[in-house]
Amino acid sequence: MNQNSQLRKIISQQRRKLNSQQQKMIELRCLKQCLKHPKFLNAQKIGLYLDAFGEVKTKRLIEYCFAQGKKVYLPMICNMNNHLVWVKISYQQYQNKRFSLHRLGMLEPMASRGKHVSTLDVVIMPLLACDIKGTRMGMGGGFYDRTLASAFQQPHRLGLAHDFQFLHTELARNSWD
Repeated sequence: MNQNSQLRKIISQQRRKLNSQQQKMIELRCLKQCLKHPKFLNAQKIGLYLDAFGEVKTKRLIEYCFAQGKKVYLPMICNMNNHLVWVKISYQQYQNKRFSLHRLGMLEPMASRGKHVSTLDVVIMPLLACDIKGTRMGMGGGFYDRTLASAFQQPHRLGLAHDFQFLHTELARNSWD
């Protein structure tokens, strides 16, 4: 098992051990951090995710965006090229949980078409680890990596993480990180 695989396994286990109170606290802290971020505050089209695997919960952040009149987009995996496309959802769709279960275990919007990541102002991503330079390590599927590498105009990227996911060493960095 290589170093990244080991790190992914350890951090995934730590995320799953968090209780609901710990999850709520970090969700609120992340929301407060986003509310201090000018790129987030000025953004109108925001890409978010529906938490599924112990990631930082996004319910309050999504509800805040709707309350502020921001457009919320969720990722959907395009089966043709394994890139993410971004589907605009309505508040009613979110409230009624009108999503489909992807074979990898996460919920996706029910739509046939989505927009390219370049059309978004901000993308808020889950992560397994990040380092002191802001480099993100994902779950290992490369969906965000492939998608961001293909973006001719980069949206501002923010990652949501628990404190233990922050590494004081540097991760290998690619041009889209």
